[in-house]
Amino acid sequence: MAQKRVAAIHDISCLGRCSLTVALPIISAAGVETAVIPTAVLSTHTGGFKDYTVRDLSSDIVPTAQHWKNEGITVDAVYTGYLCSKEQIYLVIEAARLISGSNTLLITDPVMADNGKLYKGFDGGYADYMLKLCSAADIITPNITEAALMLGVKFREGPYSEDYINALLEGLYVKTHSKIVLTGVCYDERRIGAAVYDGEKKSYVFTERLCRMYHGTGDIF
Repeated sequence: MAQKRVAAIHDISCLGRCSLTVALPIISAAGVETAVIPTAVLSTHTGGFKDYTVRDLSSDIVPTAQHWKNEGITVDAVYTGYLCSKEQIYLVIEAARLISGSNTLLITDPVMADNGKLYKGFDGGYADYMLKLCSAADIITPNITEAALMLGVKFREGPYSEDYINALLEGLYVKTHSKIVLTGVCYDERRIGAAVYDGEKKSYVFTERLCRMYHGTGDIF
């Protein structure tokens, strides 16, 4: 059987153990060839650092995908992460179209916010643009904040009620018709995990909660 190939479209954070620096080795270790299209190069990730540098690579995204298409290269999945501008969302949709075959999966992590707030560099309208990419995806992996922002509903601190989580899952499904893996779900102080919804069935995976902040856990997930 031919080796599977994934195109990971993320930024490169030169320090911080996130984005492509963790996605590439982990997907590769799983036995999947990992091709990359960097969206930006940052001196560090945007959480907890000041005055970081950003090199926007927007002009390279579509030409890279076009080159692969010209070479007859397609991928089994496209996996998108941090995009540094609204404009990049449209570029990534076009790049994914160029390198996709008839059975290619588009998996989108709508990286833009956490703990009730957008990341630095994004304005209030960014969530509406990200919703366009999520609507094109087969699978999306938002956290609670990202889900609330894309739906335009109030973010709540955990532990959450089942009604709140169900409203996020069902609301996102109506908006996107994508399969949803909602991360950061907790119904008590002891466990945290993910809720999965395919439009019909909901299921959950939980593990022991550690009271620490680990940047890049979404990319590893």
